[in-house]
Amino acid sequence: MSDFPESAVPHGAPVLSLRGISKHFGAVSALSDIEFDVHAGEVVALVGDNGAGKSTLVKILAGVHQPSAGEIFFAGKPVKLVDPSTAIDLGIATVFQDLALCENLDVVANIFLGREQRPWHLDEVSMEIRAWTLLNELSARIPSVREPIASLSGGQRQTVAIARSLLLDPKLIMLDEPTAALGVAQTAEVLDLIERVRARGLGVLMISHNMEDVRAVADRIVVLRLGRNNGILAPDASNEELVSAITGASENSVTRRAGRRALLEHPNEARS
Repeated sequence: MSDFPESAVPHGAPVLSLRGISKHFGAVSALSDIEFDVHAGEVVALVGDNGAGKSTLVKILAGVHQPSAGEIFFAGKPVKLVDPSTAIDLGIATVFQDLALCENLDVVANIFLGREQRPWHLDEVSMEIRAWTLLNELSARIPSVREPIASLSGGQRQTVAIARSLLLDPKLIMLDEPTAALGVAQTAEVLDLIERVRARGLGVLMISHNMEDVRAVADRIVVLRLGRNNGILAPDASNEELVSAITGASENSVTRRAGRRALLEHPNEARS
């Protein structure tokens, strides 16, 4: 039997539901009437241009900011995320882009940082066993849990950060640009990791600018533009549809390229 906990939310049931979420900073409206759901065992990608409101929304869900209006439902119940501790206690884990790892500490110390077992007299053995269990369940390629973070690759560091987020048995994991600045092999490793987390029945909210990564793992793509919902697309949506939803422009370099390709492939249809 696996030591890795299954999600307490039934597979396919909504883990997170947002209804009319808005956020104002003085006279500036950062988010307006945001609505979407994340279900257990589902990866939802949140995409949008810079300034679309993605970071603000993540901070609201992490308990850093409170919404100016709207309701958040978690596991079917209305909740108020008044601070990060409340979000963590509910079962919302966030892996930010900078990962927040200490390079001088080893893997075990980073996974348990701030959550040490018997902090006045560290239980190193049980912490190491738990760390190995988490990493093995994620099929992590890390040579030793006593390796300092500074010696690990970008993909391995992302794995440690995700393993740390799983320590408190969350129901929803938010990943902020998980493949940013990673090479091809490391990106593939992280995308495999996301699929394994989904297979355990957890909801995953993935924020990314990389459309190929989004298509590889997302079940649905939520597009934000200027702080508003601008569409929910399937992962097989065309580049033209994605770019149009993100930028708000129906004509752009992608659509023009597609038009030229169609002209070359079907010249007779173009003449008629």
